Amino acid sequence: MSPEQEITRREQRGDAESERRASREVQLIAREHQRALKPNDFHGGVHPPENKHQSTGEPIGSIPLAETLFVPLVQHVGASALPLVKLGERVLKGQMIGEADGLISCAVHAPSSGTVVALEPVPMPHPSGLPVDGVVIRTDGEEQWCELRPCEDFRKLAPLELLDKIRDCGIAGLGGAGFPAAVKLAPHTGTEIDTLIINGTECEPYITADDMTMRERAAEIIAGVEILAYILDEPQRVLIGIEDNKPEAIAAMRKAAEGTRFDVVVYPTKYPSGGEKQLIQILTGREVPNRGLPANVGIICHNTGTARAIYRAVRFGEPLISRVTTVVGEALERQRNIEVPIGTPISHILKHHGVHRGRMQRIIHGGPMMGFTLEDDSAPVIKTTTCILVPTDAELPPPPPAQPCIRCGFCAEACPASLLPQQLYWYARAEDREKLQAYNLFDCIECGACSYVCPSSIPLVQYYRAAKGDIRSAEEEKEKSARARERFEFRKLRIEKAEKEKEEKRRARREAAEQARQQRQENTDAPEAKAAQQEADVVAAALARVKAKQASPEQQLARAQRSLTSAEQRVERLQKKLNEAPEDQRGQLAAQLKAAQIKAAEARQKLAEAEASAGDSAAGPSTVKAAADSSDSSPSADKAQDAIERAKAAAAARASMSDEERLAAELEALKARVTKAEARLEKARAENDANVDAFATALEKMQNKLEQKMREQNNRGGES
Repeated sequence: MSPEQEITRREQRGDAESERRASREVQLIAREHQRALKPNDFHGGVHPPENKHQSTGEPIGSIPLAETLFVPLVQHVGASALPLVKLGERVLKGQMIGEADGLISCAVHAPSSGTVVALEPVPMPHPSGLPVDGVVIRTDGEEQWCELRPCEDFRKLAPLELLDKIRDCGIAGLGGAGFPAAVKLAPHTGTEIDTLIINGTECEPYITADDMTMRERAAEIIAGVEILAYILDEPQRVLIGIEDNKPEAIAAMRKAAEGTRFDVVVYPTKYPSGGEKQLIQILTGREVPNRGLPANVGIICHNTGTARAIYRAVRFGEPLISRVTTVVGEALERQRNIEVPIGTPISHILKHHGVHRGRMQRIIHGGPMMGFTLEDDSAPVIKTTTCILVPTDAELPPPPPAQPCIRCGFCAEACPASLLPQQLYWYARAEDREKLQAYNLFDCIECGACSYVCPSSIPLVQYYRAAKGDIRSAEEEKEKSARARERFEFRKLRIEKAEKEKEEKRRARREAAEQARQQRQENTDAPEAKAAQQEADVVAAALARVKAKQASPEQQLARAQRSLTSAEQRVERLQKKLNEAPEDQRGQLAAQLKAAQIKAAEARQKLAEAEASAGDSAAGPSTVKAAADSSDSSPSADKAQDAIERAKAAAAARASMSDEERLAAELEALKARVTKAEARLEKARAENDANVDAFATALEKMQNKLEQKMREQNNRGGES
């Protein structure tokens, strides 16, 4: 064999070996893929009657538009939307009427064209039955759309742009939880998303909304899944999970998924396999950690209805303003699925399905396992309304009265979250929050499987819901207290910092003043400084002399003499009036005369003191001492002694006055003060004095006091 032939043979052998190796790798990948698609099982679960055939006999229908739509501003997990419309404003179909408030929130849009007739609390389908803020729209029947922004090829937009469109269109999870879809799809730092799961389980009895949507609108769902995969950067696996009790939906979804890499995985029917954590465990075998999210294990999960809503939002620009809802129950003449505008009153839906009020046991929002009773049928359809169940007593008998727990353990066997429902029940009754959290109460998905199997008919889920609410309220209060404490500590630090800065400034000013003083002290030896200091001393001495002259003893003596002369003249005038007055007026004049005599005595005392002070200032130091030694014989001492005696006499006279005389003297003094106050006020007004208001207030107080004294005098006169 030639060398060339040997080389050719070896190359052929190598190519065959490469082909065999590649074939083995393909087989291994296929085997691994099949192993991955093999469904797993989860702990617990129950098999309640499905009752799904009642609502699947007709295609998805519709009903006439309601005259009034009640649109709550909170139909999702998170904060309520903020209203964007005003009373009386006309809105178009699809127009945003409430914008998302923060990250965990969702926009709200007008389900039809019409006029805003109210912005007020509206009924809300919720276990509490409490109303929430909403917008009431009176429809006009025109169904006029607002301007939409369609996108024919979503791949021309960046994932973040698609997220903005989904957020603006108000897409929330339609499986019942209502979590904002844009938040769930947002980039997850630190975790690689390798699996996208589309939840088509719909395991709750009676509900067939997703089943019928998959049968009739599978192509739109697959188109939405393509958008989701594109936003998530094409995860390795895209799994569409459907229970085996939906053969028509399985066939429709598999046909729509042909030519894609999406896998439709079918698994046995068991409630609650539609729970997010349970579905993840069925399809991937992974377990979501306690209080964790699917993204923590590299998985994002969305509902089939949410995928379709995302497709219509991106392709046509349609916001989420309607949804497919199951209307079922033996109290209705017609049972089916309808696509109904959000905000439609449930009473309007029941009216168009022939409800028999006499046969109706109650109205349940949702399914019989996880739903709740509606007390007010005026509550509207919202984004999370999957089903309206109107059973009769025979169809859904009311539960018997609860009996004591017999510790059978059936609840623990049925719990899909592998919890201990019996222990949680006891801790919930005891309100032991620490134990409830230690036993992972918040891992409970409230599926109702424990209550379904309980032979004592204990409403376990209601206890768990109430306990969760108490714990959330306590945590919110604790968080508020922590924020208040942080604000207080920050304020305290801020005040301390400000005080420290002020003290630094004061210290700097003191140091600067001390340096300036030292500089002046150093400059006092200079001739200019000495001359300035001498000039300052001369000015200070002149000011002291002026001040001394202003308060000289001679001036005080002259003032006292004038006061005495005026007082004596007043005494003479009053004495003359008293002598000439008739008998009925003499009492008042006598009182005025005594008051004048007292003032005259006081004036004489002040004159004596002024004369003594003037005599002391006129004499030298030696003279003052001599005057002190001979005070008993000096004229000034005699005058002072006389003034003291006169003051004593005046005080004795005042003490001897009767009440009427004293009152008359007070009235006379008050009249004089009022006259002076009036004159002072007039002068202030003429001069535009800034204290006019103060003078007016003082005059008013004196006038009130004078009127009080006059009333008192009149009362005494009447009594006498």
